[in-house]
Amino acid sequence: MEHHHHLEHPPEAMNHTMHEGHDMKGSKGGNHTDHHAHMAADFRKRFWISLILTLPILILSPMLQMLVGLRETIHFPGDIYVLFVFSSAVFWYGGWPFLKGLFEELKSRQPGMMTLVAVAITTAYVYSSAVVFGLAGKIFFWELATLVDIMLLGHWIEMRSVMGASKALEELAKLMPSDAHKLMPDGSVKDVPLGELAVDDKVLIKPGEKIPADGVIVEGESSVNEAMLTGESTPVAKKTGGKVIGGAINGEGSLTIEVKGTGKDSFLAQVIDLVKQAQESKSKTQKFADTAAMWLTIVALSCGAVTFLIWLVAMSKEFSFAIERAVTVMVITCPHALGLAIPLVVAVSTALAAKNGLLIRNRVSFEGARKLQAIIFDKTGTLTEGRFGVSDTLVLSQDIDEETLRQYAASVDANSEHPIATAIAASSEKKLPVENFKSIPGKGAEGTVESREIKVVSPGYLSEQKIHLADPRIEPLQAQGKTVVFVLVDGKLKGAIALADIVRPEAKQAIDALKALNIRCMMLTGDNKATAKWVSDQVGLDEYFAEVLPGDKAAKVKEVQSRGILVAMTGDGVNDAPALAQADVGIAIGAGSDVAVETADVILVRSNPLDVVAIVQLSRATYRKMIQNLFWATGYNAFAIPLAAGALYAWGVLLSPAMGAVLMSASTVIVAINARLLKLKTEPNLKTKHNDDRQRKIKLDEYAKPA
Repeated sequence: MEHHHHLEHPPEAMNHTMHEGHDMKGSKGGNHTDHHAHMAADFRKRFWISLILTLPILILSPMLQMLVGLRETIHFPGDIYVLFVFSSAVFWYGGWPFLKGLFEELKSRQPGMMTLVAVAITTAYVYSSAVVFGLAGKIFFWELATLVDIMLLGHWIEMRSVMGASKALEELAKLMPSDAHKLMPDGSVKDVPLGELAVDDKVLIKPGEKIPADGVIVEGESSVNEAMLTGESTPVAKKTGGKVIGGAINGEGSLTIEVKGTGKDSFLAQVIDLVKQAQESKSKTQKFADTAAMWLTIVALSCGAVTFLIWLVAMSKEFSFAIERAVTVMVITCPHALGLAIPLVVAVSTALAAKNGLLIRNRVSFEGARKLQAIIFDKTGTLTEGRFGVSDTLVLSQDIDEETLRQYAASVDANSEHPIATAIAASSEKKLPVENFKSIPGKGAEGTVESREIKVVSPGYLSEQKIHLADPRIEPLQAQGKTVVFVLVDGKLKGAIALADIVRPEAKQAIDALKALNIRCMMLTGDNKATAKWVSDQVGLDEYFAEVLPGDKAAKVKEVQSRGILVAMTGDGVNDAPALAQADVGIAIGAGSDVAVETADVILVRSNPLDVVAIVQLSRATYRKMIQNLFWATGYNAFAIPLAAGALYAWGVLLSPAMGAVLMSASTVIVAINARLLKLKTEPNLKTKHNDDRQRKIKLDEYAKPA
């Protein structure tokens, strides 16, 4: 039974039960789930044995015998001593977790749930035992036994809920396969345990198998399901040079990877560690709940004593009646529900976030996200993809169409490694054979396509060759900060292609969603004002700051904060580190497999701005659940305490200690169930031309309303 009392320290309730500090694979005798399973099994065993022992206690209790008119039938000499023996067994065996917890709580000077239950059952046991051995009064053994039974049942159910909340970590740990197909120097394949893999080892992954370690593909092509790691439901296409994450599931092709991260350095291990840290970290709401639980314990003991004195002295009731009222008051005010109200929500929301690619490092900042008034986005790599892409194609001659123009340019530039050429080459799927390819240093490239001389060149080349450009559409593109190149066919100007840092298709959806949540959206960029304005107009920002040097980003965040508003900064977590640290909430986006971003409060595994919306909504939903649980855990005491004290005695309404335990346990179970109702939903209603069904707007259940 060791550690059971830990469950009941309100200030430490979940630190001991959910985060015992074991390694995921189980040092110290097993992992988290084993620990909870052991505790749940122990409570279950004690409950069933105590319940069986309670049956003869009920049969032998004089009060119940008289109630059903069988006192003379069942009564036999010495039956009261038999009753004492059975009741002692229930008290010491079934009540041991509570008795042990009493001493631990008093030792740590944090009276709580265990103190109340232990005082209640000890009072009932000692008083009833004294009656058995000669003191005048009533026997409370049957109330004692049923109270212990109900408390054990409540604990058993709660432990099952706690297990469910912490199981997400175990599910993550199970993602890793047990061994890997290691490619040996002689070309053979040997199956080795994961622990024997080292960085730079080459590993073969067959179709349908789990990827054993983080790595880079050196051979093969496939699609990989990373859903359990990133929340992305659609398999991601992978080819040579692509990164893979340990624990993801390989699709239809065979892959050979070079290992880059194993054990504690792997993405999955870091995710598990981050989730554990977040679940263990204290939130402001939790600290409030801890204080409330301790005071509720003191109030309960005080109310119990006052109730006893009022009935015994002021109302001149018999000692047994006054004791029963005091015991009922103490049982019904047990702050167990309060002890679990916040930690269970924390555990559920953190595990839920991790499953959807949202990793919470700082609980306090995450909770603060519900009150955000502005979010500042870094442009490159956050709102944009951080790579050149074709944004406009202009036809400057009537004897060629847009598709042919792009195809000619893409065919020539497919032979060049320049970033602009690479972007143009990617703009057309169909490429034509190119002869006589030649690079024009600093100006572009040329080649022969379908017997025609094609040149893709810069504006500087046109000036140099004195080729006149009169089209009015070119200047606005250049004013937007776009790079414009020109296509010549047989020496004549036929078209222009504009390139820009491609705006993510989800960026506008994210900005619209944040505005709907009354959050101002801003952007920081080192680019010129024209480029910044173009991106701002594309996604619908409220404000932007252009030509900001990396070192000045934190100052800009501070400047926005000086307006008296709560600000989040969203960036890639590398050159944005000072700004992420300065912001009230730092969100690192697009961390991919590099999750160790020390300055961020929240890390988004995917490079998807919509996940920023999900963080805000999840923060609001989590807070709402916490408030609901706190209200339920404490609110019912407002009517339960007077009822337990006997306020309605004159009208014939009186609660027994066992009935008080039923109400107390019911409140705890409701709190546990309510915490687990927190959910993330995905809707396929945000389709884009690039990703018809991959991008989903993440929104929450009915609890995700502005707090």
